[in-house]
Amino acid sequence: MDPLIAPLGRIVGAKYVIARPSELIVYENDGLPGYHKRPRLLVSPANRDEAIAVVRALAAAGAAFVARGAGTGLSGGSLADGIVMVGLQRMRRIIAIDELARTATVEPGVVNANLTRAAAPFGLHYAPDPSSQTACTIGGNVAENAGGPHCLKYGVTLNHVVAATIVLPEGEVMRLEAPRDDEVGIDLLGTFVGSEGCFGIAVDVTVKLTPNPARIYTMLADFMTVDGAAEAVSTIIAAGIVPAALELIDAGTIAAVEASIYAAGYPTDVAAALIIEVDGPLAGLDDDVDAVDRICRAAGARTVRVANDPADRARLWQGRKKAFGAMGRVAPNLCVQDAVVPRTKLAPVLRAIAAIGARHRLHVCNVFHAGDGNLHPNIPYNADDADESERVHLACDEIMALCIAEGGTLTGEHGVGLDKLKYMDQLFTPDSLDAMCRLRDAFDPARRANPGKVVPVHRCREWLAAPGVNA
Repeated sequence: MDPLIAPLGRIVGAKYVIARPSELIVYENDGLPGYHKRPRLLVSPANRDEAIAVVRALAAAGAAFVARGAGTGLSGGSLADGIVMVGLQRMRRIIAIDELARTATVEPGVVNANLTRAAAPFGLHYAPDPSSQTACTIGGNVAENAGGPHCLKYGVTLNHVVAATIVLPEGEVMRLEAPRDDEVGIDLLGTFVGSEGCFGIAVDVTVKLTPNPARIYTMLADFMTVDGAAEAVSTIIAAGIVPAALELIDAGTIAAVEASIYAAGYPTDVAAALIIEVDGPLAGLDDDVDAVDRICRAAGARTVRVANDPADRARLWQGRKKAFGAMGRVAPNLCVQDAVVPRTKLAPVLRAIAAIGARHRLHVCNVFHAGDGNLHPNIPYNADDADESERVHLACDEIMALCIAEGGTLTGEHGVGLDKLKYMDQLFTPDSLDAMCRLRDAFDPARRANPGKVVPVHRCREWLAAPGVNA
């Protein structure tokens, strides 16, 4: 029997320590098919004190660990390859909502959408809205610095985290707070957000809540060419309009959505559609809607319409947010990428991605946050087909190299995790990677928290300088 079972069971209760291989199967992968790593065991604390005690017990045993929320991540970031998985799904208490300060303090297992529902009676909401918001957790959002469609206007998770209590891998507890304008020093909270579980575990998080806008206009514009849709995106932003959201959905994705239970009424005879949402105070908002309409039509939009009512708006957004799920009807597996390119490069990059797919005999579907250039090329495939799987991997490598060459980066919101680890040295020098390693060591000198993720240690200057290493 694993020697950790008894001490961890004394902390959380025996039934919340899972070690049987048959019960651990469900924890072998996250939301990204293709990676399967079985944990040594799963331990699930119920509250802050138990979580701290668990981390300290693991430190005493010298055991490596990774935290997991809902397992909706799309980079393999929370997978545990023979190490302990700390499940935070029981820590789902909303500790407090401060209406006057417009903040909420929550445990890390609180589901994103549940926080917005709890804030609704106060006329507030939590702005970061990943497509998985009905399942993903605040703790996971903090780990990945998650985004979502409405982060174009309202900002990503980092822009909404006010404070967090964290337990470091060695068991020390720290309270991190966002610096005020009159404060000096290193922004440790900003360093922690987006660290993908490599710096420790947040046991509570305080976030900003955003007032609900006075008015929301949700628009659907359809285009006969992807280039036209991409041109409209750049022109809208260049005109000084900052939509709350600006999403592009291509024909392949539209076909999958409209053939599924998530059908949203998108036209199926077009090359692409844009969902454009503008919101805010009533003054000037109609002018923005009119300007967006004109810009879209000038770029070749066949039709532009505004959602008739809240139900119509919800339907349009359901199709967008459930697009990944709809693609499950196309093939049993889905490769999801998350690169970011300059907004002005969208048209040529999308053409090049289509050419890569054609060259490898693959169908690449695109549905993404066009307003900030955060691409999500999706490739449906069958992982049991070795030849097709190899072609998918080659295509993904080429897509990543393309995005980097066009001045982009590897990830906008899904994180590096395991999936993008091999690309890090294409974007960063050995010295830069070494700096990341040293920062990680400051939080986790034994490198026990989520080891083997984010930073490819074998490409760091420290590793390359070691005697006998042949890079």
